[in-house]
Amino acid sequence: MLVLLGGNHTNYISDNTTSTEQRGGEEEEADSSLTSMEKDFDSKLHLQNNNNNNNNKIPVRAKSFAFRAPQENFTINDFQLGKIYGVGSYSKVVRAKKKDTGKVYALKIMDKKFITKENKTSYVKLERVVLDQLDHPGIVRLFFTFQDTFSLYMALESCEGGELFDQITRKGRLSEDEARFYAAEVIDALEYIHRVGLIHRDIKPENLLLTAEGHIKIADFGSIKPMKDSRITFLPSLASDEKACTFVGTAAYVPPEVLNSSPPTFGNDLWALGCTLYQMLSGSSPFKDASEWLIFQKIIARDLRFPDYFSEAARDLIDKLLDTDPSKRPGAGPDGYAALKKHPFFEHIDWDRLRMISPPKLALDPNAPEADDVQNSGWNLSHVGDGLGRYTDASSGATSSSDCYAHVTRLASIDSFDSRWQKFLDPGEAIVMISTLKKVNKLSSKKVQLILTDKPKLICIDPAKLMLKGNIIWSDNPNDLNIQVVNSSHFKLCTPKKVRTFEDAKQRAWQWKKAIEGLQNP
Repeated sequence: MLVLLGGNHTNYISDNTTSTEQRGGEEEEADSSLTSMEKDFDSKLHLQNNNNNNNNKIPVRAKSFAFRAPQENFTINDFQLGKIYGVGSYSKVVRAKKKDTGKVYALKIMDKKFITKENKTSYVKLERVVLDQLDHPGIVRLFFTFQDTFSLYMALESCEGGELFDQITRKGRLSEDEARFYAAEVIDALEYIHRVGLIHRDIKPENLLLTAEGHIKIADFGSIKPMKDSRITFLPSLASDEKACTFVGTAAYVPPEVLNSSPPTFGNDLWALGCTLYQMLSGSSPFKDASEWLIFQKIIARDLRFPDYFSEAARDLIDKLLDTDPSKRPGAGPDGYAALKKHPFFEHIDWDRLRMISPPKLALDPNAPEADDVQNSGWNLSHVGDGLGRYTDASSGATSSSDCYAHVTRLASIDSFDSRWQKFLDPGEAIVMISTLKKVNKLSSKKVQLILTDKPKLICIDPAKLMLKGNIIWSDNPNDLNIQVVNSSHFKLCTPKKVRTFEDAKQRAWQWKKAIEGLQNP
């Protein structure tokens, strides 16, 4: 069992001239039922009470600390669950409204079994510790954590404006003024992250969230890398294999030095910033290609081409951010972020009033349900947390525990979907995985909602007309139903009579393969 501990305390945060103080307090008692792993985690996260209010924002590294975001004794039943905000390799982030207070959070739900099996424990600890201490208007805030038998939960600040990726997709590409504003807010937050000695390592439009007003907040600190001089208080020890120069991040935004196994630097994030700015202005990433291998070849060769409509200032900034020498990228050199902020592209940006400037108008999703329309959102609580509910096995009519299909990763089983999809399901049937995809044909592509259920069943729905477009005949035999991953964004569903090709803009092709094959091989 994996435990994510936290205390009902306030964390110390101070600048370089103020030493960390510890006033009073007592150690949190270990529960007698903790396993050896839990006790080990408890001993590492030594928590103390602290009633001192300190508003400084840069943490100073110390030998012990107290969590600012407490661990609460909540359960998943205390929340009204809504739409999915995002999907990661071992987590999902969903909209969650606290029933007693009405407050809305982005609830990150993590699968304990998967985290332990994949040796991700240290990364989860690190993300929790880092998010607890970062304090900047351009970074999502962690409010509290809780846990149960199967899952860890982080209650994060809800960004109702969605992902920057969605704005680029809906608008086709952004105007230079829009891109300039968003890039400036990312730079403002990145400067803070780098100043405290952290490298984000996964800057991309999907991890740049927007508030309801339209301001940027950097999210997803699951790949964070602390530098040796990091000011973050208490850093969990990483296993030896986690200290190596391993590949992290997303293919299209990875800098060439990472592909060459060089140690991470602040310049890694600045390269990703350059790729993101290019994508904002053009609608696609600069090194886009049919497979990750081809993308990497383009990155190493620096096969960079600019559209004619890029301004000279935009072209120059992106060209400098995508320098193959990370130390020469603006923001990474001896002049630091001053050189980046003084670039002509940002000539009219008032950096001191950045967060007071009116952001660009958001393009809304016309098909999106109301944010609070979650009364019948289809969440089956037997598939979340401790499995307090029960479900009906559609094949036998018998009531069974959710553990009956534990071979399907619990991470996939906690997918959320709104009430629009309920009419396509049988009574007691639950969704294992759901995505809005492009069904690719030879001359065209069409948006579809692909749903995998626990029956198991694969169905395609027209998300605009809410009509069933097809039922892919299920088979446990891979000769009759086979999924082939082309790259992280493209996969094929192959049956004896038909091959269907899908494109997933969120790059979850491998997750689809794992979910389908998990149901084929109990």
